[in-house]
Amino acid sequence: MLEAQAPPNVHFVGRQPRHRVRELLQRCKAFIFPGLEDFGIAPVEAMAAGRPVIAFAGGGALDTVLPGATGELFPIQSVESLASVLQTFDPRAYGVETCRRQAERFSAAVFRKRLLTHLSGVMEGKALQAIS
Repeated sequence: MLEAQAPPNVHFVGRQPRHRVRELLQRCKAFIFPGLEDFGIAPVEAMAAGRPVIAFAGGGALDTVLPGATGELFPIQSVESLASVLQTFDPRAYGVETCRRQAERFSAAVFRKRLLTHLSGVMEGKALQAIS
């Protein structure tokens, strides 16, 4: 079992209510995201809490994490690759507001605005090339 193998500074908290997850994210030094997901909302939630993200350089993390600004990416899903980034990682190098601004780019309000702008263009016969 993983809990038995964990060092003293690692605690398993299990499923937590939303407000507790937010509190934990606000107190962490960084959020580690080693998985591969098409989007991956968890890294964006960590940035919304003002915390940098250390993520595998694949999937949605390539669009959400800005290396050197909101976190770092590691190239291979291996302990060695992650450990290499962790050796030089300094959580104080990442601004809380920079992380929050990046997360805001993926908010529901921004999505809604971009979608409505695109749909308006389509309705007017002007299909938009890309919305950025």
